[in-house]
Formats: sequence, C-alpha cells, structure tokens
Amino acid sequence: VQLVESGGGSVAAGGSLSLSCSSSEDTYASNCMGWFRQFPGQEREAVAAIYTPAGTTYYEDSVEGRFTISQDDAKNAVYLEMNGLKPEDSGTYYCAALVCDSVGLAPGWLPLGHWGQGTQVTVS
Repeated sequence: VQLVESGGGSVAAGGSLSLSCSSSEDTYASNCMGWFRQFPGQEREAVAAIYTPAGTTYYEDSVEGRFTISQDDAKNAVYLEMNGLKPEDSGTYYCAALVCDSVGLAPGWLPLGHWGQGTQVTVS
C-alpha cells in the first residue's frame, strides 16, 4: 500500500490548485479513490471520490462545482483540481482508497484505512 500526495501550496482566495495522488497498484485496484481533508483540531472529512471502473464522481456539498476529481488508470493516480478556493478550504489534504460496492462508492465514504503523508493547502 502506498499513497503519495503532492501539489499543495499557498494561494489567494479565488485561486486554483491541483493535487496529485500516486498510489500503488493494489491500492488503486480497490476501485474507489478519494480525497479527504483535515483542519487543525478536527476530524478528517471526505471531499471528493471517484469510482474508477466507470469514472463516476462524488463530491461533498461545499466543493461541488468548484473541485474536480479525475483519474489516470495507467499511472494508478487520481487528481483533484480545485478552483474558486476559499479560506475555509485550507487544510491538509489526503488521498485514500475507499470502500466500494458493486456499482460505485459505498454509502458513508468509508476509507480503507491507509493514508499518505498529506499535502498542505493554504488559502488566504
């Protein structure tokens, strides 16, 4: 299991950032990959997910329309394009494999439990 996030940084409100997640083949084979974020002192929360066999995407309400998750099967990678960033989007972003059912992301956005080191996003 390997997950490596990159692409975070600092940006002004309204700006954009792109995050990348490189995973091991066995992790990517879970079929559901996603992004979570964590604010200091708070629980990690789901942001976006993708069911890789069909490219079906899922978004948390606060990022719908601003963030886009995508995949690259050849690279076992997922990406998060973030536009219209707000200060409340600041935090540490992690990618993870999630629990799937037979047709897509299982209810509850349940991570399988393996995490990368995260990448910091700061919006001022």
